[in-house]
Amino acid sequence: MKTKGIKNTKVNIVTLGCSKNLVDSEVLLTQLKGNGINAVHESAQDDANVVVINTCGFIDNAKQESIDTILRYVDAKEEGVVDKVYVTGCLSQRYKDDLEKEIPEVDAWFGTRDLSRLLKVFKADYKHELVGERILTNPSHFAYLKISEGCDRPCSFCAIPLMRGKHISRPIEELVKEAKNLVKTGTKELLIIAQDSTYYGLDLYKKRNLAELLKNLSDVEGIDWIRLHYAFPAGFPMDVLDVMAERPNICKYLDIPLQHGSTKMLQMMRRGITREKTEELLATIRSKVPGIAIRTTMITGHPGETEDEFNELYDFVEKSRFDRLGVFGYSHEENTHSYSFNDDVPAELKQERTDAIMELQQGISLELNQNKIGKTFKVIIDRKEGGNYIGRTEFDSPEVDNEVIIDATSEYLRVGDFVNVRVKDTSEFDLTAELVK
Repeated sequence: MKTKGIKNTKVNIVTLGCSKNLVDSEVLLTQLKGNGINAVHESAQDDANVVVINTCGFIDNAKQESIDTILRYVDAKEEGVVDKVYVTGCLSQRYKDDLEKEIPEVDAWFGTRDLSRLLKVFKADYKHELVGERILTNPSHFAYLKISEGCDRPCSFCAIPLMRGKHISRPIEELVKEAKNLVKTGTKELLIIAQDSTYYGLDLYKKRNLAELLKNLSDVEGIDWIRLHYAFPAGFPMDVLDVMAERPNICKYLDIPLQHGSTKMLQMMRRGITREKTEELLATIRSKVPGIAIRTTMITGHPGETEDEFNELYDFVEKSRFDRLGVFGYSHEENTHSYSFNDDVPAELKQERTDAIMELQQGISLELNQNKIGKTFKVIIDRKEGGNYIGRTEFDSPEVDNEVIIDATSEYLRVGDFVNVRVKDTSEFDLTAELVK
């Protein structure tokens, strides 16, 4: 099959990994379309002759999924189904030299900050007038807003700085402009994301300026909910809590990855905080923003985690009663500080510890949910699924948190609507509710 001319090109962008990658894909999609190129995201038709795979390189499972996806499209190229396969994103940034040798059939490899170079293969220019414009790939009523790129933290287990580089904040004016543009397309909820959102502004404004950014975004007309993700605990800017408490459209929700409950493990992980300081921070957050839902993540099986350290983690989770919690088994990542340690916790034990924490959290989540029975909540409708509408409260982020199930047989609601519901029943992670009229 001969390569088609640029005018006949159809580009399929395939996204793997986190919401930050999704935003990068949306920016690429917007730039390609702005250059008059036919581009789609996650095409169901498989009729595109060029494929761009935006990869994840975070942990072993994610890397394997990225490689499997690349190989699938390379096979499609060999069969003549597609003409070109380009790879971008974190895996490509981190392992480009090795991957070029292993998978020579890929036409070109790009890093996480190579958008202009990637556009050039399509004879497209980076259009500065499109900065702040984005074609959304998820339902338009919510949108991720990436406020910075990269990370300056020295966490021993984390390869993100290797893939995403140093922290670079985006100016407040640019982010406000993007928020206003998103409102025009129907966005009601902004999900603030970054590798480290609480570091925001240090490079541009010489101070942590997340609170100021939140105030400016909160003033954007049409934004009903603003949700804060990926807040680093060490050096947490307390003025953020004041803004959160005083602004009704900033959700009482905080995603703050804590990673462990043992001071010894936190030191080995280079987190810059102790268990005691973490507990003080959690108490302050809960006192300044009453009713706040706290989401966190934990890592089990980091090198040096003995039964004692794991028991400390278990005790910490049991006492802290997080509203939302995810757990990952430690992944031994090359070129990180932790890679110099012996990966001494067997895979089966990592899994056992992960399962134990998740089982504990299920019980906590069920108890917290049962306390909501009979109470009324404002909910945004995300989708209709079978005979139910699926929505979320302000205490829940899309795709990772609890959902609210509402019987659709006797009601008509639109996706993106806000409604008030009364909780009737609950499971560990979901609420069943009825409309309050």
